[in-house]
Amino acid sequence: MAATRQLCTLRRCASLVPSRGYAAAAAAPVKAPIRVFGVEGRYAHALFSAASQKNAIESVEKELTDFQRLADKKRELVDFIENPVLSKHQKLSALTDILKDRKASDLTINLFGALTENNRLSRAMGVIKAYCTIMSAYRGEVQCTVTSAKPLDAKTQKELETVLKGFLEPKQVLKLDTKMDSSIIGGMVVEVGDKYIDMSTATKVKKIMQSLKETV
Repeated sequence: MAATRQLCTLRRCASLVPSRGYAAAAAAPVKAPIRVFGVEGRYAHALFSAASQKNAIESVEKELTDFQRLADKKRELVDFIENPVLSKHQKLSALTDILKDRKASDLTINLFGALTENNRLSRAMGVIKAYCTIMSAYRGEVQCTVTSAKPLDAKTQKELETVLKGFLEPKQVLKLDTKMDSSIIGGMVVEVGDKYIDMSTATKVKKIMQSLKETV
């Protein structure tokens, strides 16, 4: 029953989302479909622009995620990147060898070269994340995270996906990620796009306690 009430609440929220026309990201080949800010965002945007001119945005994404997976598996690679003792030349030489060995394009190699020369190599993983964020928007994907106190059963998750699609514009694709957090006690917290909907029991209890304090 609780899950059903929460889905009804989400349906009401979704009905308030205005219907807007969807502009295809491919309409502007050298311009990213969204803006990612910060140092990482600037490098990611420059890379996206350069890659789009060479019709290589997908292949560059694959190369970057390949490097990210390598770094996740080999902590020593991250330690090497962040080592303040090593010179720029040592880092660039080693990274170039690694990237060439993995058949990376000049675009990806040049990115790491620019990061190294500008003392921004420690931001590499952030740049990769920013680029993937741009690519996700390019594909029309909308990230959604649902946090619940216990696992959602298959029926509830399917109904949830149907409701969440009501927040999307035409041609957008839902990318759903479910998480568990026992501290919310019950209910769920939904983050879809730039919207945050907190239906957790913990928040309800907090509001009740705050209300009681104010009446004292």
